[in-house]
Amino acid sequence: MVKITKDSKIGDITRTHPDVVALLFEAGLHCVGCHVSHSESLEEGCLAHGMSEKDVKELVEKINKVLAKQPNFKKKTVKDDL
Repeated sequence: MVKITKDSKIGDITRTHPDVVALLFEAGLHCVGCHVSHSESLEEGCLAHGMSEKDVKELVEKINKVLAKQPNFKKKTVKDDL
């Protein structure tokens, strides 16, 4: 498991942690399957969909709380996992 940051690519997040896709949908990010998601950071996607910096921070925290509850959670970044 990895720690998600606002700079994590949406495509990397959904590929490595499909269990957080529901959180992205709830936040209004229906672009999970979009071709842009592989090169767009979570922050870029959120801002493009009208979210504020505060919203981005809260979403990152929510995602990481979900991941922290999973067994074998290690604090790394997505780049470390690739």
